[in-house]
Amino acid sequence: MDALAEAVIAGAAPAALQREAVPISYTAAHLRAADIGMFDGCEDADVRRSLRVGGVPMPSLAPDEVLVAVMASSINYNTVWSAMFQPMPTFNFLKRYGKRGGDAQRHDQPHHVVGSDGAGVVVRAGAAVRRWKIGDHVVVSCIQVDDHEPATHADSVLGAEQRAWGYETNFGGLAHYAVVKASQLITKPGHLTWEEAASNMLTATTSYRMLIGDKGARIKVGDIVLIWGATGGLGAFAVQLVKQAGGIPVGVVGSEAKERALLALGCDVAINRMEIGLTDDATPEQTIEQGKRLGRIIRKKVGEDPHVAFDYVGRATFGISVFVVRRGGTVVTCGSSTGFQHTYDNRYLWMNSKRILGSHAANLNEQAECARLFNLGKISPVLSAVYPLNEVGDAARLVQKNEHMGKVGVLCMAPKEGMGITDQELRDSIGEARMNPLRAV
Repeated sequence: MDALAEAVIAGAAPAALQREAVPISYTAAHLRAADIGMFDGCEDADVRRSLRVGGVPMPSLAPDEVLVAVMASSINYNTVWSAMFQPMPTFNFLKRYGKRGGDAQRHDQPHHVVGSDGAGVVVRAGAAVRRWKIGDHVVVSCIQVDDHEPATHADSVLGAEQRAWGYETNFGGLAHYAVVKASQLITKPGHLTWEEAASNMLTATTSYRMLIGDKGARIKVGDIVLIWGATGGLGAFAVQLVKQAGGIPVGVVGSEAKERALLALGCDVAINRMEIGLTDDATPEQTIEQGKRLGRIIRKKVGEDPHVAFDYVGRATFGISVFVVRRGGTVVTCGSSTGFQHTYDNRYLWMNSKRILGSHAANLNEQAECARLFNLGKISPVLSAVYPLNEVGDAARLVQKNEHMGKVGVLCMAPKEGMGITDQELRDSIGEARMNPLRAV
């Protein structure tokens, strides 16, 4: 391990971090452009084959960027997509970005360092960075924006040049170091460990925008919210947010173990997908029957149809979501883990004045508001497992096969779990049992 990394792990003062040289290379989970096509003709695009851990060159730092020593990160589904080279190789994003010239050229490399979450220590700051300094403990947002775009100042998610860090850009978070824009940073909650803090930003803030933010469904007290994949990273945060907003979460999961975990999260209603006969390749007629079956279960449990369907599963669930929400209800979607091509019966949409709302990540203000909820102890991390960086392939495979619950963390520079807490008093006041509800199941 390089001297700068050793200083970070030892908790060295900012002046000591400044004295240590930035290494010329660093350890990172990465993909290789030479491996594109390796899964052609394969039924199983096993991401353990494509995700590699090893040395990559250290990039230069742009004036508005910081170099973060990444203590921990986590697996998101975009890393699975990246490692499968689906729906397209992410090297296409990097090449297109590189054509902008200037600092963007650095991203077009024959390797792609992936990962869209991270928590760590600022070790260098560009000349134009004002709010962050060496030694700051930070968490990293997954969205990079161009603050020269007018749309960014209305809602940064609408900017044409916004990109998902570590997916549409290089130098992501599953590594010992990461290059990020200063506008991606938020102060790390002091009561969380590195791995807990690193598991929240992408999924929790996405769920926040979908449900709470003024660009989302804007749920209110008493709203019934159907949550597909309710023990996944997005779903487990959605359950907590609905409860905090005074709503009634109704979660759908795929096993009895996940039902138990869902109830431990505080979900009002847990439904096993087997109860509705959910399949990935349902006909339009089967979709309506599944929707009717689900509607009967929800009405039996809570007496009404849902106001909102929270759907990131995609093709397998979307038609049911459109069918099952009440008149005037909302389907809010941020992804499609089972397939991007959705079909639904439009009669149930237009004749009942329902709406479909697309949502992508979150802007910086939404992220800060969501981080505030962690600091208040209103929502908790949902880690279920933590892997070392050299086993990142196994961690991603767990998510690829949907055999996980909540979030799967990855220790990067941190040598062990439990490090990084700077506010033990707050942690004690919240209570250890509430910090990781899914790890206790």
